[in-house]
Amino acid sequence: MVKIDQTVMFNSFLISLLLCSSWIKITYCSKQAGVARKDDIPFIKCQVCEKLAKELYEQVRDKQAEISPKKISEYDVIEISENVCNLKKREADWILKIDIVEQGDRLELVEQDSEGQCGSECKTIERACQEVLGYYDTDVAEYIYKKKPTLSSLVNFLCKDTTKACSTKPPPVPKGREPGEVFVPKSAKEAEMEKMLKSMEGMPGAPGMKMYSREELMSGKGLDDEDDDDDDEDQSYPSNLGKILREKEKNNKKVDWKQKITEGIKNVGEATKKHATKTAFKLQKWWKAKKAAFTQQKSKSGKVEL
Repeated sequence: MVKIDQTVMFNSFLISLLLCSSWIKITYCSKQAGVARKDDIPFIKCQVCEKLAKELYEQVRDKQAEISPKKISEYDVIEISENVCNLKKREADWILKIDIVEQGDRLELVEQDSEGQCGSECKTIERACQEVLGYYDTDVAEYIYKKKPTLSSLVNFLCKDTTKACSTKPPPVPKGREPGEVFVPKSAKEAEMEKMLKSMEGMPGAPGMKMYSREELMSGKGLDDEDDDDDDEDQSYPSNLGKILREKEKNNKKVDWKQKITEGIKNVGEATKKHATKTAFKLQKWWKAKKAAFTQQKSKSGKVEL
């Protein structure tokens, strides 16, 4: 129990550091960035499958190179295949670099140089990827692990033999199709922050989170979208956060962020120690009471039997 509480506090501290040093607010949010256009999936399913096979092949190869001279385990391959179509995981970052472009009566997946903002097109590719892989993720992982196929062999196995995603030609795109959004690249800083959040996914105290840029904070955008359950947590932040940020920008004072981190670590260490001691004391008190009640109950039952 104490261990989990310390982890929660550390994660909260890390999030606070990101807020102070990068002026990006991280908030708990269950909203998704865009909705998948299911009607577009038949037009891109085969292309998504081919890119998926390429990603699986390259990620397994890169993982092997990373842990060499050790051999990659089947578990590692399964983990990659389970996460490669989930945008919450870093294995699916490849989806963020793809733009859906309409060319005549076809939809073309065009790879960009950098990651883009995740809108409906990003979600559509994710959904298509999940439909292709479906329940075959472990089968595909086993095939990769045991057969160690070439890229072309993996494409045939995944897209033709197993899922049939490329067994037929995609239908023509209807003329009245509404165009998708424009591909908007992320800044390097934003991409780096999102990677950090993904690496924290699943850690205690760090569920699904969303970032707001400095400009969004100053305009107040998104600040009113928090869940009612988080009101108690938000009381520690000033309600006029945008005004404070504007004043800070106006002052244009340089802050030694390294010193801030050092002081923060020192403070959180002391706070963690106090919190751990308090929790341990409560746990000890609860256990003594529980033990006393159990002993008393056992004593009474013994007298009844006599």
